[in-house]
Amino acid sequence: MTVAQLLAHPGDWMALVRTKRAADRAKRLPQEPCLAFCYGMLNAVSRSFAVVIQQLPEELRDAVCVFYLVLRALDTVEDDMALPQARKLPLLEEFHRYVGDEEFTMEDCGDGHYKELMMEMPKVARVFGNLDKKYRNVILDITKRMGDGMAEFIPKRVESVDDYDQYCHYVAGLVGIGLSKLFVASGLENRNIGTVKELSNSMGLFLQKTNIIRDYLEDILEEPAPRMFWPGEIWELYAENLEDFKEEANQEEAVMCLNHMIADALSHAQDCLSYMSKLQDESVFRFCAIPQIMAMITLALCYDNAKVFEKVVKMRRGLTARVLVNTHDMEDVLMYFHTWADVIGNKALEAYARGDPTAEDVVVLVEAIKDECKRYGYVDKGEGRSYLNLILWFLAVTYFLLVFSGNIRTSTFYIDSESVVQQAIATITLVFTSLFILS
Repeated sequence: MTVAQLLAHPGDWMALVRTKRAADRAKRLPQEPCLAFCYGMLNAVSRSFAVVIQQLPEELRDAVCVFYLVLRALDTVEDDMALPQARKLPLLEEFHRYVGDEEFTMEDCGDGHYKELMMEMPKVARVFGNLDKKYRNVILDITKRMGDGMAEFIPKRVESVDDYDQYCHYVAGLVGIGLSKLFVASGLENRNIGTVKELSNSMGLFLQKTNIIRDYLEDILEEPAPRMFWPGEIWELYAENLEDFKEEANQEEAVMCLNHMIADALSHAQDCLSYMSKLQDESVFRFCAIPQIMAMITLALCYDNAKVFEKVVKMRRGLTARVLVNTHDMEDVLMYFHTWADVIGNKALEAYARGDPTAEDVVVLVEAIKDECKRYGYVDKGEGRSYLNLILWFLAVTYFLLVFSGNIRTSTFYIDSESVVQQAIATITLVFTSLFILS
């Protein structure tokens, strides 16, 4: 994160400090070697998830950690384009049989940390075997269904939007359904949350579609061959080949296609709000809500943004930190969803003026999301808070200038000593007090 970003977003500072502490806690591994490997691997492949999972109680946390790593391993098999199809298909279909097998290992699959994960699967199997049967059953069921679904799509392209939804269901919607079952098995959530499969599915689809949109360039450049999941039914409206979008000459069509894809993803947002409103346990709520908020913000950053075809567009670190530390309840979710839906809506109005074919649909979706937020009790407090933030930051900067000008002493912050060190300490104290209020 740059100095300019910190100055532009002073409220990020305290959130970054608190997130750093949370990340340090996540790196403190259990003493048991196999469990330590699992959490160490979690830190290696997804630092943000390693922080978010710390919200959960220990028993459920271990189950979710194993669930995540097993599905990561399955995903590694699917993604490895060097594996011949004749070997990959049976592996995907039978992978659930290896989850508890302490002899199963693969040395020729994946890269980097994922290769290490595949080589050390016996350690994951050992932790899996120590989980309560109620958790093991959920993990095995979802792994089997996901492996079958992945195998179905290995030999074929994602052509229609229905194909797209079905693929995302296999690789992400099933994750949402499995997590709901784990929450119920833990006793932290009511059995009803395990029955709302459509809402659980939408939670997964919203995240997966956001990742597919954001990762266009990274995926299209993948070696030895790219696997793309943008549905032909959408992108063929704007280009002859999906690779054409990375060429600057095709930027206008690329952005229109991007906006169309985001419109499709936004169709799941109301279901996500409905699902989260049903959660009862605060730790489970935070675990679910933080990724959904990040997805909404990412879609807002990507919408109408040609840079998606030049690099991977990501949230700034400070904003990520604020979401991690400031998300506690439904009111926080509503604030983020309403605020960033509004950002998308404003961009869509500009796109509509340029003749973007799906901009009007996006405006309608955004208004529906904002109305849903209000139905759950959202009240816009942003204007008053923004004025308070501006006043506090102005006072902090003004005092800083006054102290170091050497010409003025204020009665409120009078410093007896002329020591520059003491002046600096007083200034830093005031600034960080303001930052604490800002964040």
